[in-house]
Amino acid sequence: MTDMEKKVMIRLCAKIVADTDLYETDEEVQNLIDWVCLSEQIKENNNTIRNLIGENKKIEPDCREGVRAQLEHMKELCKERNNLYEKQNDLKGQKWKIEKSLER
Repeated sequence: MTDMEKKVMIRLCAKIVADTDLYETDEEVQNLIDWVCLSEQIKENNNTIRNLIGENKKIEPDCREGVRAQLEHMKELCKERNNLYEKQNDLKGQKWKIEKSLER
């Protein structure tokens, strides 16, 4: 059954139910209608879930790349900080040597 045929069938059933009291009086009709409605809700939810998963899969690589880039940037900052600490210690050592020579 095509999607169009399904839509026509559902609209036809909805009109019949709306114009009669079958839903209230016939338990089988009520169960069939409820089944169709629940099935459609399940399909819609599954489609939404698939779409969300698809969006997540599209976004995920960019996020990972962003995290990788940030980690690399952090590594560079740490290297630069360590280099500055070494220079700072060298400068302190040179200053100490000058102070010692001035004390003589």
